[in-house]
Amino acid sequence: MRGGRSLAEELESYLGEWSGRTGIVVETWALPTVDVPSRIARGVLVVIREALDNVERHSGTTTVSIAVTVGKSGLKLTVSDHGNGFSLNQAARGIARMRASMAELGGSLSVTSVQGEGTTVSGIVPRR
Repeated sequence: MRGGRSLAEELESYLGEWSGRTGIVVETWALPTVDVPSRIARGVLVVIREALDNVERHSGTTTVSIAVTVGKSGLKLTVSDHGNGFSLNQAARGIARMRASMAELGGSLSVTSVQGEGTTVSGIVPRR
């Protein structure tokens, strides 16, 4: 991470900048309390940035919720909004980029969306 910052510090900084720029409120449910290997932290940041880019461009929401936790089973991340939602048949390059980023880490990504109700992006990187 830049300047030796932890994943939690990097996320707090990015989320603050993003919220200030977009006017979308970020509810932070959880951030990691332990060190995360830099390779995994970079991949998580790629996914969160892409997910938030999609929220900004497509959701029409005023609030997004974020959780990143690390436990015995590994790292879990969730980005959830109550915006417009979309048909998963219309999924574009952004979701493919997020899935590829998680796959490079040995993890997986799922996206659920209901038109008119919102979208949730969930990723898991299992502990090795």
